[in-house]
Amino acid sequence: MTDRTTEIVDAVTGSRRLRRNRRFDWIRRMVQEATLSPADLILPIFLIEGTDNEETIAAMPGVSRYTIDRAVKVAKQAFDLGIPAVAPFPNVSLEKRNRTGSEITNPDNLICQFVRAVKMSVPDIGVITDAALDPFTDHGHDGVLENGIIVNDESVAQIVLGALRQAEAGADIIAPSDMMDGRIGAIRQALDDAGFQNVGILSYTAKYASAFYGPYREAIGTDGLLQGDKKTYYIDPANSEDAMREAELDIAEGADMLMVKPGMPYLDIVRRMKVEFGMPVFAYQVSGEYTMIETAAANGYIDGDRVMMESLLAFKRAGADGILTYHALKAAQKMAGE
Repeated sequence: MTDRTTEIVDAVTGSRRLRRNRRFDWIRRMVQEATLSPADLILPIFLIEGTDNEETIAAMPGVSRYTIDRAVKVAKQAFDLGIPAVAPFPNVSLEKRNRTGSEITNPDNLICQFVRAVKMSVPDIGVITDAALDPFTDHGHDGVLENGIIVNDESVAQIVLGALRQAEAGADIIAPSDMMDGRIGAIRQALDDAGFQNVGILSYTAKYASAFYGPYREAIGTDGLLQGDKKTYYIDPANSEDAMREAELDIAEGADMLMVKPGMPYLDIVRRMKVEFGMPVFAYQVSGEYTMIETAAANGYIDGDRVMMESLLAFKRAGADGILTYHALKAAQKMAGE
């Protein structure tokens, strides 16, 4: 540059040289605005019936379904890495699925068995259970299906019974993902009446009718069962205000925490909820997000570990207090230098 050009640049940028705070690794770390630790992560665990068995999930490379004995060992591994909580999701046999999802009311169903087992082996880990019906219905929906319609109030009644069974088994937080109207208030009232005032509710407040759930449906065995779609009860991906109205209602009904699902495509919703309500907000990095990263990394298109960590950090930057992610173990190991 000429002397005159240098003078102009110096005059314009002078005291506003932002790169000074990016010069060294130590100062970059010191001024970093968002931070990520294993304590921010929640590990989803897929369950199957039987003992001492593990099934790989073709659509989710690196993720397996586990029998309860093996799932408890995975939970112990997570706890030892500093991950504070796990979230179990069952894949039950077809004979246990029906129109109403009544298996969720069985106090000895897969979720309840896992909760009791993990609380005996790893008593200090948090257990967050989903009271939605889709793993237990023969039509793959999150509620009771009647004449081609998901009926709201009958679904809520069944979900409440499932939530009570999970609380009785020892669940710390009930996280209903069904998006039925009024279920948060109904669950809160039922828990309180049954003496479970200390059991929290993490509401899947903004669960979108997304195309990112495909691999999950294979994982819980509903991919071949789902009749139609879930657009009559999940939120339209085009809507933001709708999610805020859901949040207002859930908070009024007694939700302790709010969830946005999926995660990365809806970071704007995470941010809005955090700013507008000041509540603990969680995000779910769903199966489709996970599989895209893993598949691209396996093909050499991206640096998988870097993209994984960057994606998780994005949730924290947006305002998420906790992140459900299938990358939890790998991310925690990376943070621990393993």
